[in-house]
Amino acid sequence: MLDYTKDELMSLLERSPEQFNEWKKDNEEVDLSEVDFSNITLKEVDFSNVDLNSSSFADSNLSLVNFTDADLTSVDFTRASVVECDFTDSLLTGADCSYAQMPYCTFTGADMAGCILSETDLSNSDLSAAENLASARYDADTQWPDSDMLPEDFDSAYSDDLSALKDEEDAPIMSDGEY
Repeated sequence: MLDYTKDELMSLLERSPEQFNEWKKDNEEVDLSEVDFSNITLKEVDFSNVDLNSSSFADSNLSLVNFTDADLTSVDFTRASVVECDFTDSLLTGADCSYAQMPYCTFTGADMAGCILSETDLSNSDLSAAENLASARYDADTQWPDSDMLPEDFDSAYSDDLSALKDEEDAPIMSDGEY
């Protein structure tokens, strides 16, 4: 069994994703945390159970990538194209998916607390069993899938986050006769 450094694994992923997948089958704990995958193209890679904490996939093209049970805490997916990827039971807390294209992805059991979805295209993705989606950050430009692909109790209508809350004393002062 070969033991690779993070740089060697990165090179292996770029050269031969199939070889990475074969190597990974024999390795239970794969640590690719804090790795810069920016601008990479990956297809059919198995990142299941991989620690990708604080890594960056910014501006990358990912398709058919398996992120099942992966630690994606604080991962940067900004402006990435993430198509038909599986995020089942993954940890996406604090992940930044701003401006990403994420159609046809599966988020069953994925923890999305604090995940940033500003201007993210999630069309045709299955978020129906995603956890903590209401605790994600999103805006009026986030593109959601049809309602049957969202949790029953989730309201995708944009509402300002907590920073927009104001005390009564911050309300505009009305003069007599104004309503």
